[in-house]
Amino acid sequence: MLRFAACLVVLGSLLALAGCTVGQTVSAPRDAPFTIVLGIAQDGGVPQAGSFGDPRWDTPADQRSVVCLGIVDPTSGKRWMIDATPDFPRQLLELHRASGGPMRPVVDGILLTHAHMGHYPGLLYLGKESIGASRVPVHAMPRMQAFLEQNGPWSQLVSLGNITLVPLVADAPAELAPGIAVTPIVVPHRQEFSETVAFRIVGAGRSVLWMPDIDSWAELDAMGVRIEDLIASVDVAYLDGTFFANGEIPGRDMSGFPHPFISASIERFAALPREERAKVRFIHLNHTNPALRAGSDAERAIRAAGMSVAREGEFVRLGAGGAAVAASTSHGR
Repeated sequence: MLRFAACLVVLGSLLALAGCTVGQTVSAPRDAPFTIVLGIAQDGGVPQAGSFGDPRWDTPADQRSVVCLGIVDPTSGKRWMIDATPDFPRQLLELHRASGGPMRPVVDGILLTHAHMGHYPGLLYLGKESIGASRVPVHAMPRMQAFLEQNGPWSQLVSLGNITLVPLVADAPAELAPGIAVTPIVVPHRQEFSETVAFRIVGAGRSVLWMPDIDSWAELDAMGVRIEDLIASVDVAYLDGTFFANGEIPGRDMSGFPHPFISASIERFAALPREERAKVRFIHLNHTNPALRAGSDAERAIRAAGMSVAREGEFVRLGAGGAAVAASTSHGR
């Protein structure tokens, strides 16, 4: 599913690809840790179940996997995933190919953002009906951990030792490996079953913010955290871009939907310096989002504002040197 395009044109001097032109491809780094985007779609994927007339069913190049980020440490051969999505089998394969690591363990850890449909069901593939994994670390916040421990079939993964739950603490860095730390940041988003977090991933040279779900920037403000400050604290910021604007879903008033419209984010971030706006890459796009189509009015508006839509397969070097954001030779779209 993840097919790789040519090198991305990245706005802003901080994200420039030195010496890379259209038509060239770039290999994932082997000398430093990196993140790799394994999916950019909202929980239902693209196309979405029940959209029987969607032409993307017949055009694999236009399909998108559910939002997911891989983290790779080439030195140790270890790899981690942020969230276990319904597209877990394909994303696990893509992570393995990107890392060049050993076949086992299947993955060295999974970090969960929250208990909504697109973010944890892939854990089932670690169970006895599929991989039959042994003690894969699953990093989770307190309510998320309790949800997995107290509800089947997730509790069976715990009792059979397919997964080992590792507690996360808000705003406390968790070291995955030497030179790679991940910090959960609590954000406002529907919390029926668990809290919701974003993650800041910090390497020796660069850092990444991964925020697939949030209700609104105003509610984050009310928690005493400004999204502008979070953007300033990292080199690349992957942000919730579920919907482009109100009216995207015909016949529905979307003003109360629990996600910031990309159009509203463009307006809010307009005052930021260009190099700050260039860090922003939108993820978690709903199947209705016109920004999924390269060259659409929505996608052009995002680029004109100095931001971009994330691409499946793009990677960010967490070590110093080289391109900050690039495409890989064998993954993504």
